[in-house]
Amino acid sequence: MRDLMEVYTTVVRAVPELVLILLLYYAGTDLINRALDSLGYAPVDISGLAAGIGVLGIVQGAYATEVIRGAILAIPQGQIEAARAYGMPPGKMLRRITLPAMLPFAIPGLANLWLIATKDTALLAVVGFNELTQETRQAGATTKAYFTFFVAAGVLYLLLTLFSNVIIGRIERWARRGMPPVAETGR
Repeated sequence: MRDLMEVYTTVVRAVPELVLILLLYYAGTDLINRALDSLGYAPVDISGLAAGIGVLGIVQGAYATEVIRGAILAIPQGQIEAARAYGMPPGKMLRRITLPAMLPFAIPGLANLWLIATKDTALLAVVGFNELTQETRQAGATTKAYFTFFVAAGVLYLLLTLFSNVIIGRIERWARRGMPPVAETGR
């Protein structure tokens, strides 16, 4: 299982999201319909939104597994050994030791993945899903005021990012409660 997960994370992280979206949307639909036809079932139509969300989920999942793996490896081994020495069952050890100890290490990486996923939604326009970038392009084409609409779209993405950062900061403070403060870098 570990080797399979390593292949998954390596392959998915190596191929650009745009290529994966196009592959699933066009080739994936064709492959699924051929398989369904050979089994005597009616063809299905995968929407651009479903293909895009599926691919972004698969890609972000590959990155998230590495973030979580790194966060778990950052837990001092003595904490795990102490839980085992006390005879703590694995489920309880996960709830009481592993998750609380790994959260402060995982949140920054997972927050970064959230922000990347937010911006990657612009790739869905390639398969015809009308998200912010596609709507901006259409509004610009109608009015010929491309600059105005793309600046507005940029501001909307910025506002979403700033709002996300506020929420993520609160979650990170909550996860780090009881821990020594993180040293600020001199800027």
